[in-house]
Amino acid sequence: MKLFSFPAASLEKAIYKRVLTLPSPHREWFSERWQQKPYKKAFIDNKAMPLVTLVAKGKTLEDAEFDELLQDWEVTFYDAEEEVLRPLIQGDGLLQLMQKNLPPARAQALLAKLTERRAAADTAAPTLTTSSQTAEPTID
Repeated sequence: MKLFSFPAASLEKAIYKRVLTLPSPHREWFSERWQQKPYKKAFIDNKAMPLVTLVAKGKTLEDAEFDELLQDWEVTFYDAEEEVLRPLIQGDGLLQLMQKNLPPARAQALLAKLTERRAAADTAAPTLTTSSQTAEPTID
């Protein structure tokens, strides 16, 4: 989903500034992954840049177009990633001008997308771990 070109360096800088203010467990988790080049590139390309695109274009797109783009954006967010990206929707730092005229309903839809995907992954994960725990043989 590339509707416009936003400078990736500016986005990386905004993310890095946000990481510095994260609460302790999220900061360590995200910082560890952020230092890995493949994760950083994938996070920017697949999660942060599409979010910025939806925020920027969310002001002018028709409801059907916005809903379709939001539906097509298939990603899973972890808690720390959600904490990093939430200010991009709510109005923080250098992106405040883009968020200024974003309709509140669309901002809420984007925030719901952050938590919706993570919640679906969280409910699937315990099922996998419990099945793998029962499949392991126990040694007496």
